[in-house]
Amino acid sequence: MASASKKATPSCCSDASASSIIPRQAAAPPSNAVVSPAVAQDWRVVATEDRRDDQRSKKIAMASLIPEPSAKNASAAGIPIMLRPQSRHPLEPLSAAEISVAVATVRAAGATPEVRDSMRFVEVVLLEPEKHVVALADAYFFPPFQPSLLPRTKGGPIIPTKLPPRRARLVVYNKKSNETSTWIVELSEVHAATRGGHHRGKVISSQVIPDVQPPMDAVEYAECEAVVKDFPPFKDAMKKRGVEDMDLVMVDAWCVGYHSEADAPSQRLAKPLIFCRTESDCPMENGYARPVEGIHILVDMQSMVVIEFEDRKLVPLPPADPLRNYTSGETRGGVDRSDVKPLQIVQAEGPSFRVDGYFVEWQKWNFRIGFTPREGLVIYSIAYVDGSRGRRPVAHRLSFVEMVVPYGDPNDPHYRKNAFDAGEDGLGKNAHSLKKGCDCLGYIKYFDAHFTNFTGGVETIENCVCLHEEDHGLLWKHQDWRTGLAEVRRSRRLTVSFICTVANYEYGFFWHFYQDGKIEAEVKLTGILSLGALQPGEVRKYGTVIAPGLYAPVHQHFFVARMDMAVDCKPGETYNQVVELDVKVEQPGDNNVHSNAFYAEERLLRTESEAMRDCNPLSARHWIVRNTRTVNRTGQLTGYKLVPGSNCLPLAGSEAKFLRRAAFLKHNLWVTPYARDEMFPGGEFPNQNPRVGEGLATWVKQNRSLEETDIVLWYVFGITHVPRLEDWPVMPVERIGFVLMPHGFFNCSPAVDVPPSVCELEVKENDVKDNGVAKPIQTGLMAKL
Repeated sequence: MASASKKATPSCCSDASASSIIPRQAAAPPSNAVVSPAVAQDWRVVATEDRRDDQRSKKIAMASLIPEPSAKNASAAGIPIMLRPQSRHPLEPLSAAEISVAVATVRAAGATPEVRDSMRFVEVVLLEPEKHVVALADAYFFPPFQPSLLPRTKGGPIIPTKLPPRRARLVVYNKKSNETSTWIVELSEVHAATRGGHHRGKVISSQVIPDVQPPMDAVEYAECEAVVKDFPPFKDAMKKRGVEDMDLVMVDAWCVGYHSEADAPSQRLAKPLIFCRTESDCPMENGYARPVEGIHILVDMQSMVVIEFEDRKLVPLPPADPLRNYTSGETRGGVDRSDVKPLQIVQAEGPSFRVDGYFVEWQKWNFRIGFTPREGLVIYSIAYVDGSRGRRPVAHRLSFVEMVVPYGDPNDPHYRKNAFDAGEDGLGKNAHSLKKGCDCLGYIKYFDAHFTNFTGGVETIENCVCLHEEDHGLLWKHQDWRTGLAEVRRSRRLTVSFICTVANYEYGFFWHFYQDGKIEAEVKLTGILSLGALQPGEVRKYGTVIAPGLYAPVHQHFFVARMDMAVDCKPGETYNQVVELDVKVEQPGDNNVHSNAFYAEERLLRTESEAMRDCNPLSARHWIVRNTRTVNRTGQLTGYKLVPGSNCLPLAGSEAKFLRRAAFLKHNLWVTPYARDEMFPGGEFPNQNPRVGEGLATWVKQNRSLEETDIVLWYVFGITHVPRLEDWPVMPVERIGFVLMPHGFFNCSPAVDVPPSVCELEVKENDVKDNGVAKPIQTGLMAKL
């Protein structure tokens, strides 16, 4: 991703100003700090003026760490030199130059020219450092400049004068040998790979991972489409259906999943779905409105050849549906409504957030933004500045790590449709450039994202992540019925989001931060239904007929949020636990003579086996992550609770093939102690994975203790989609998500200090001008009194 400090980003409605980019400098080590002599010669400290941090009352001495000039830092013309490791935060996404150097380093390590030529680069991502390295960076090198993050030591903290070099982790597919390998490359001093340039990366390790297939790549999808459309038996099959123009044909290459030994990862396979556009003048003709059924195709994606083909059943193409298109006005054959007036969001004084690189401050929240090819948006180091209590951590890392879409139609090809959109494709790699359609309003800060393509080149998605504020209606209100006086506050939230397209569906992933301490995770589903064709007079109970010869199968969408929590925990502290809260009805008797009593009952989840839990709306079940060493003013442990939204579990039978790879869907909540290599609930390589229950369901068999540890929550939430006619031709957004809400974390409402809105102040001022005192509001009850 491109740093916001380098890119002043315009909004849809107003231009971004430099005032929103607040450059910071690294803090000087304290006077009692011990500087490591081993690296002292590499850096010198340059004093700067003291400046007052507007979120703290004390002054913090600032200094910047500047590399000593030397001949080795000189660069040949045309070869931009990246700065020393300290110039980039340890959690900052890899830059385009770092990706280029990582790729060049691995390619250069290939044993022969043949090996180097056959390398395909599936993923190049930052290897996130240990948490103590992040704490060191946040304490002395980067915002929030908080030395208290580090544990106190006798004689003062030992502060190295530079951070460890950044590292990249690469997933490489060898197209010739069908092998998948992972590489770790140290980016000690990096030069962008340009003509005549050179790399300075260092291979730390490499490993061949047997019996796996990595995610598919967009290049492979395009090649697969071309191969199928050029296959003579396929052309003949399409002619039988009245289609001779192959430019109208759409081939969506779906991963085969794993249903039997025939799908084993010894071959890299895809079973495409076929669609056919109608000839029209529409600039975005909806080809998904004409699914082609009855044709079985299996493609070897390694050699890119069709290895199985059978025209099993001649199903006529559905007739062209006059309601199939969704572009504006006459281009879709319709008329747009004419009574929509412009709605403009104006922030005349700019936004309330500040951005320094990838570090974001908004009112009392601060965090870092990251991005990966697989997960997309990642939120790091989430904390709330709570007055005299200072910066209080809430979570170390938040992201969406997997999603699964199983279909409920047992007919071919729909029974094989169970996409792992993160693990088989990559949510981040399929993200949109918001330049092609502004999905946000107001003053917006955008971030770019950088990825490697299949051949090792660097591609950039401009304006990939959107950061902006939103009005969110009522925050709180009360009117005194005796005096008629009222206090009311409007709610505002800070939203960080990105949107991706995986074949026919769009998914928007949002993290909302609120003024009352809540964090909301939200997924917005839209796009086009994946359809099937019907024979004349045919009816299927496993879907909804939406047009003549056209039906939409029932299906489910499941998402997995991984939340590495740190409630009131500094780095290195492991003082969190999880309790489950259910509301119970008191049994009739002496304690409930009026039969009205109910109460909240808590249960400590002590081990991983106890923490495999499901939602229960009948008991208002939720889960609280508590700090075992910190209390609020009433002596209760501080905490944050996970409040479920609407949810479901898989409706497929326990023997369904896709559940071999998606055993994590069997429960809504899983809790594990933090382990650095436990990142993805279905394992790192779910594509064609023959192993049963790999990932989360296997990790929890260790039954590790969850008492006073570094807690990771895995929340699985889903929606059951029974399609309706109103979902066609493009589906209005469906929303699903959950909330992280403070539970005893604060001593009172953290939103009580939100100031009145401008319009409310103007009303009160006018009342005072008229009468010299605030005018009570005459309600019906006041008139009677």
